Amino acid sequence: MTIRTAAFALAALLTATAGSVAQDVPDLAGRTVVVVTENAYFPLQFVDPKTQQPVGWEYDAMDALSKKLNFKVEYQNTSWDAMIQAVSDKQYDMGMTGITIKEERKEKVDFSDPYMRSEIFMLVRGDERRFADPKAFAGDEKLLVGAQAGTSPFYVAVYNVLDGNEQNPRIKLFETFAASVAALQAGDVDLVLTDSAGGEALVKQSGGKLKMVGEPLQAEDFGFIFPKGSDLVAPINAGIAALKADGTFDAITKKWFVDYTP
Repeated sequence: MTIRTAAFALAALLTATAGSVAQDVPDLAGRTVVVVTENAYFPLQFVDPKTQQPVGWEYDAMDALSKKLNFKVEYQNTSWDAMIQAVSDKQYDMGMTGITIKEERKEKVDFSDPYMRSEIFMLVRGDERRFADPKAFAGDEKLLVGAQAGTSPFYVAVYNVLDGNEQNPRIKLFETFAASVAALQAGDVDLVLTDSAGGEALVKQSGGKLKMVGEPLQAEDFGFIFPKGSDLVAPINAGIAALKADGTFDAITKKWFVDYTP
């Protein structure tokens, strides 16, 4: 077989495989899916300061999923601390806001397959020299960490950085992740924990005012959430697999974590 013939044969095989994959993706027949988010976790979902429109990785991913699976998206907003319970109560069909897949959360909601894996790092000001690891931070009683209650960074701060006391006064609570980063930049706290994906984007757009230090403190997978028993879980999982396979998610990641400039 010549190289040219082999190339055509390979192309035909890939086309046939792609066709079979496409046939395996469910068609949701244009149904409306109500998706709730927070719009406060840059760059997964946030309000663009220039356009005042909600944008981000998860919005692009949801748009791609809706086209792949043939459904319409209706977005709603709520706070992080209300989101999981609201989805559990079937107020919404899905939730998205960089939600870490955890066993205890599975008692209330169903998760999709992971759409992104990330690691938690220490985010500090660009001129920080007092500490570069959890032990050094914990050893200086004057240093404060900003966090959003009930999130993975909050629990990592409590159990991986400090003393396991969730009421530790060195943890300053904020309503949103963005507010904790703003407090870090203003000097009101000295540390914020962030997933690697969001942290890299924040460092890039800060112009040297922020940096990540130390080794990853924890690895985590993000997933979309649904009311228990939702019939959307299997179709969304099929869509996630398809968009990972065809490079769509990689392109969205490059757009928001590499190329984006505010």
